[in-house]
Amino acid sequence: MATLKDQIARWNLSTRRGAATPEPVCDIAGATAQSYVVDLSGSAASKKKNNASKGVDFYATKTRLHQKLLARIDLNSIESMTPEQLRNELGQELATLIDEEAIPLNVQERNRLVADLKNEIMGLGPIEPLLADPDISEIMVNGYQNVYIEKKGCIYLTDIRFNDDEHLLKIIDKIVSRVGRRIDESSPMADARLPDGSRVNAIIHPLALDGPVLTIRRFAVVPLQMPDIIQNNTLTTQMAELLSALVKVKCNILISGGTGTGKTTLLNILSGFIPHSERIVTLEDTAELQLQQDHVVRLETRPPNIEGKGEVAMRALVKNALRMRPDRIVIGEVRSSEVIDMLQAMNTGHEGLLTTIHANSSRDALSRLENLMGMAGITMPGKAMRQLIASSLHFIVQIARLEDGKRKVTSIQEISGMEGDVITTQEIFCYKRTGINPDGSVQGVFSATGVCPKVSEKIHTYGITLSDGMFEPVVND
Repeated sequence: MATLKDQIARWNLSTRRGAATPEPVCDIAGATAQSYVVDLSGSAASKKKNNASKGVDFYATKTRLHQKLLARIDLNSIESMTPEQLRNELGQELATLIDEEAIPLNVQERNRLVADLKNEIMGLGPIEPLLADPDISEIMVNGYQNVYIEKKGCIYLTDIRFNDDEHLLKIIDKIVSRVGRRIDESSPMADARLPDGSRVNAIIHPLALDGPVLTIRRFAVVPLQMPDIIQNNTLTTQMAELLSALVKVKCNILISGGTGTGKTTLLNILSGFIPHSERIVTLEDTAELQLQQDHVVRLETRPPNIEGKGEVAMRALVKNALRMRPDRIVIGEVRSSEVIDMLQAMNTGHEGLLTTIHANSSRDALSRLENLMGMAGITMPGKAMRQLIASSLHFIVQIARLEDGKRKVTSIQEISGMEGDVITTQEIFCYKRTGINPDGSVQGVFSATGVCPKVSEKIHTYGITLSDGMFEPVVND
């Protein structure tokens, strides 16, 4: 894992090897970090183009100061400094550099330049202000000039940009090197995570044709709890009560949904209902879950190295987890051959397993499980596959993101068994769309279907009492 000293040394070397920096003009024209969302209505798009051309002067000035700062840093002395001491030292050195260069700046411009350069050395450069905004759930960098964000389910273009593709590549390398991974032309894709648990994906040339692409899926510093998503109207109190009971009585639950629908968030919330007395083993491709229990073992897959060796796939982790005396297994996402080991674990005494899958509906989720079993090379009749699925899984929770950016649990279905060659399910709760408001928000209501799940008797034997009439088909406004 790269230290700050290693990262600064690598940046120093790559900067010296880079192309000559154009002569700077002292015009700090970039927008402030707090006003990064661009209004593209009317003539705002053309205004952004003008601001971008003016911003070249600011980036040239910043690049020149950055090079001079790197040349002055004593790599040995920074090892003994705390982050706060290093920030203060960098601030003093930058103030000296600005004075030496005689750059005409007002107080606001000077403070912004110092903050940006500190972020270059200690943080992730231009996107550091975005990472400090708790309302941003996704950061999408499409080449060095286009940075998009997602706030409250909606995507916005920002006025933040990098100096050039090389600058963006340095930030990407800084991220992936922290977790011991690498990215270059021989390995142009990488998954990583930030110290706060945010998930990172990067892809560069020759696979990315228009410049490096960086995608950061952010998670709340304080993980969301069930009351939070009830308040956001993602589901109702009755649905939450049922889901918490299903986790406590060790039902095997599959959370299904598309990209960005909140599957991992819901998985993390449901895992919070696992009793603290149980041993939990989590398996993920990139560690994202933020379980609050004490007895948690976290495992993560490993990609192959540059020679194509050393890969540890999810299937190997599932097999190993079964030997670790788990009370609960939580799999971040099932997407490959590990599905067969997961289903066999569910069916052989490892109850209460939680996982997610990409699918557009509950029925599609069942079909995808069957397809994944086929892709794993399992040679058994289709009916036998469906029987294994039906006997292993208990509930499917479907979640979706609507056009207005809001997430909804659209269906909770219980798997009731087999009828002939078909897996039968019964829907317990559903979300029904009724229209669209003038402001573009989606109208809809949650409703019980009137079906009482077969597992309700098991819930009662665990000493859990569900609310009276919670399964009656009463529409909640």
